[in-house]
Amino acid sequence: MAQAKIGIIGGSGLYKMDTLKDVEEVKVDTPFGSPSDALILGTLEETRVAFLARHGRNHNLLPSELPFRANIYAMKHLGVEYLISASAVGSLKEEVRPLDMVIPDQFIDRTKNRTSTFFGEGIVAHITFGDPVCNKLAKVLVDAIASLDLPDVTLHRGGTYVCMEGPAFSTKAESHLHRSWGATVIGMTNLPEAKLAREAEIAYTTLAMVTDYDCWHPDHASVTVEMVIANLKRNAVHAQKVIQETVRRLKENPPPSDAHSALKYAILTPIDKVPVATKEKLELFLKKYF
Repeated sequence: MAQAKIGIIGGSGLYKMDTLKDVEEVKVDTPFGSPSDALILGTLEETRVAFLARHGRNHNLLPSELPFRANIYAMKHLGVEYLISASAVGSLKEEVRPLDMVIPDQFIDRTKNRTSTFFGEGIVAHITFGDPVCNKLAKVLVDAIASLDLPDVTLHRGGTYVCMEGPAFSTKAESHLHRSWGATVIGMTNLPEAKLAREAEIAYTTLAMVTDYDCWHPDHASVTVEMVIANLKRNAVHAQKVIQETVRRLKENPPPSDAHSALKYAILTPIDKVPVATKEKLELFLKKYF
């Protein structure tokens, strides 16, 4: 039985939601191992939501260690249909300043060691991914931010998120390369989430919170952990206000999303030819198509 229609993944600096009420921890066992942490079910704007600290509540997981498949599977298991992913990013553009918020609509994959699909082991599926976020959900998020009075925050709608491997930050040569591509921000986590959420038929959008200018800016020091943490703390309060307002709007008017039927024409393997073990493993995603 569905327990939460809206999911929230909190990135660096956002390890809990102080505004949640009637909170309970839920441990979800998945065929892909354990999620990053226990999921937190709580009430926000009279709506049940599921919250997950992406790196664990004590930030003990590297970006390349994140159990992306388990995290998204757990959200699907709890009934999540809309997923808001908050993430710390570096800026690749002069006009996108630290403490600004960006709602990217494109991604570039620069990762090397990430598993970004639930499929394989006898079943093939190719999702369409030209528009990697749900534009309707992104608009709800944009409208929520625009309606709030957030000091020192400028909203940027659209843009490209470069997803790098990490955990080290960019070299200057890499940073200039990404700028030459016209990219807007750089982070280490959101593209695998976006791909897996699409396969899980969950509408997904990113709330990218800028902490620094990466290392390209001649008038700003290269990114340091101290700089990131200081700006993350300032962003965390804003992020919770944004998420609360977004949840309120989703509760009142949840938009239909193409993501909710992403697998309809994506699966190429006849279901009766899929190995039983694989079919059981992916039953959560496939049962509507059996």
